[in-house]
Amino acid sequence: MRHTRVMQNDEGQTSQPIHNIVYCSQTAQHMDKEALEKIIVTAKHHNPRFGITGLLVYGSGIFFQWLEGPRDNVTSLFKIISADPRHSNVVLLTKEDEFRERLFPNWDMELVAAEDISAVLEDAMDAASDPKQKNTLSKMLKELNKSPLGN
Repeated sequence: MRHTRVMQNDEGQTSQPIHNIVYCSQTAQHMDKEALEKIIVTAKHHNPRFGITGLLVYGSGIFFQWLEGPRDNVTSLFKIISADPRHSNVVLLTKEDEFRERLFPNWDMELVAAEDISAVLEDAMDAASDPKQKNTLSKMLKELNKSPLGN
């Protein structure tokens, strides 16, 4: 039997860790606006029921996604995505359990255009209170600035 670590915050409330997975992949086929919208509609329908929030960036045939929520649900979703024929070369960038606030608490799944991702990551970094989150977001911004997704 697996036990989930539980922690108490300053108010004495218990919290479970947030599991997050960050990955990138290439499209295995041409991805037009209609196909992309279908992915978002499906995510917006299913993700809230499973406590999953996140961010999807798409540009130049590359998906970049941050998923966060209960460990089993996020892991299951990642397995579904990895097996999806629309994705190829799926690369897991990070996978962690953390006691923290969600980075994207109100986004059941938001599509961000590649040219707007810097602003979204900067906003998330400004809003983050945890030094580890700020560091991760800072690294993502540096990588993005080296090789923008839109180019």
